[in-house]
Amino acid sequence: MNITIVGTGYVGLVTGTTLAELGNSVFCVDIDENKVERMKNGNVPIYEPNLEEMFLRNIQAQRLFFTTDLKEALDKSEVIYLALPTPPGEDGSADLSYVLKVADDIGKMMTEYKVVVNKSTVPVGTADKVREAIAANTEIAFDVVSNPEFLREGFAVEDSMNPTRVVVGCSSEKAKNVMAKIYQPFTNTGIPIIFMDEKSSELTKYASNSFLAVKITFMNEIANYCEKVGADVDQVRLGMGSDDRIGHRFLFPGIGYGGSCFPKDVKALIRSGKDEGFDFQILEATENVNTAQKVILAVEIEKYFNGNLFGKKIAVWGLAFKANTDDIREASSLDNIRILLEKGAEIIAYDSVAEDNVRKILGDQIVYAKDMYSALDGADCLFIATEWPEFKNPNFKIMGEKLKNKVIFDGRNMYPLETPQQHGFHYKSIGRKTIS
Repeated sequence: MNITIVGTGYVGLVTGTTLAELGNSVFCVDIDENKVERMKNGNVPIYEPNLEEMFLRNIQAQRLFFTTDLKEALDKSEVIYLALPTPPGEDGSADLSYVLKVADDIGKMMTEYKVVVNKSTVPVGTADKVREAIAANTEIAFDVVSNPEFLREGFAVEDSMNPTRVVVGCSSEKAKNVMAKIYQPFTNTGIPIIFMDEKSSELTKYASNSFLAVKITFMNEIANYCEKVGADVDQVRLGMGSDDRIGHRFLFPGIGYGGSCFPKDVKALIRSGKDEGFDFQILEATENVNTAQKVILAVEIEKYFNGNLFGKKIAVWGLAFKANTDDIREASSLDNIRILLEKGAEIIAYDSVAEDNVRKILGDQIVYAKDMYSALDGADCLFIATEWPEFKNPNFKIMGEKLKNKVIFDGRNMYPLETPQQHGFHYKSIGRKTIS
């Protein structure tokens, strides 16, 4: 089948490459000419494990193409996926201008039946708005489908090739048959495709992400309470996670959630609720708790140095909002760095993948280390912000020699308590006793 993907961000590029891998001819459209040229030349514009190999394989097989010409791609395809940004406005509402602009263009350009698929995360009722935007410019038959993505950054290729389920919202048998054909390689292996109405499909994505944000935040609250009463959050987590009604996933405490999805989707669902006169009290509390949780260690660092951070050199390991991605959107590292800079601290940071993206925002406000150990040279303490695998088993002897003070503030609970204790470190993590 010939398929067009409009938008080549995380969702669009992974979705397009996956659909090409399943044997389709996929035309990826983006307005950024430089980006399109780079992709044509085999350069993947994002960091995502295992994506480059699949990306290059499908270019070579002539199943994956890139263009800035929407009309050209539209004419070649029966199915058009919209994988466009829906950034939050000042009030938290999702900005649908990109989605609706392309819908308007599709209506003007289409010459035959098309299935237009909303892959972007969008509020309930967006399918109706897309349908109206297209219909305002054409009398040709078409269908609009909601098909939300459930990709985890850092595991997007794995999730796209082995989804737990495929959710499709549509009200047309013709569109349903088209979507069933696209996802037949999955259903043939037992992966369920769940058909429902468009509004339920749209809400499924927001509800899923918001529930996971609540789960993470609840665990962070438990972790903070553990510190008050002397309990160990690692033990509590194991005890809770062993209950199959709860499960082990998303129970790891830390310095809050970030990224491109959870913060945006929680805000959007809260705003959508208010538009209907409904208050999502749990989500409002979740957002408030997460905001405070993200910078909880900046407070602890200031406290450790008796309220005076001026001239203190702080090493930061990790800048991405999570491991295995270069995404720094809503990253806790940046929130903490900004606070520490305001207090007069000097920052030297290391992240081999996300550094370039941070440079675009912070420039030379911080120093960028060439490796994890050189970041420690003469530093007053180490702050771990991202759980990169290379940080999991460091040489504590080298760390102790390079740091001015053997002090670690760990926002991701990377080490068993006995490990830094054996090497004489002051070690502050989340939801566990502080080692001094």
